[in-house]
Amino acid sequence: MEKKIQNFKKGFTLLEMLLVVAIIAILAGIVIVAINPSKQLGAANDAKRWSDVNTIISAVYQYAIDNSGTLPGPSTIAATTNNVCNSTGTTTAGICTTGAACGAFTDLSSTTNAGTYISSIPVDPSATATSTGYYIVKDGTTSRITVCAPSAAGTSAISVTK
Repeated sequence: MEKKIQNFKKGFTLLEMLLVVAIIAILAGIVIVAINPSKQLGAANDAKRWSDVNTIISAVYQYAIDNSGTLPGPSTIAATTNNVCNSTGTTTAGICTTGAACGAFTDLSSTTNAGTYISSIPVDPSATATSTGYYIVKDGTTSRITVCAPSAAGTSAISVTK
């Protein structure tokens, strides 16, 4: 009687491997949809915008307190009665970046001198080269200052008025 030696190889079949890969792909898709990375990134950018807007308006007011009510900048902050945060095309109310040639933008570089009020003007995550993406205006009737970020990812612009 001759013994047959069976050679069993251990491993996975192609079908088993394909099933595992398909299950992993389905689970990964569900996790990505549940996490929603674009919404999370938008929320993180909006949190930065809130912080930046508060930082800018605080620096402006600290400067004004130390300088007998004079607002910073060689040019004056644009006075308006319009809500500039609803219009991203208003360049006269835009804040220029630290060290840039401001042109039509509002220059707040005097708040950054020696880091007294702020080390540098914050920049919006979606800003261009010369503009910070933030706007500053002075209400024509009440002289209250508004700093806003019109390109917020949420449903409305981020705005702080003092």
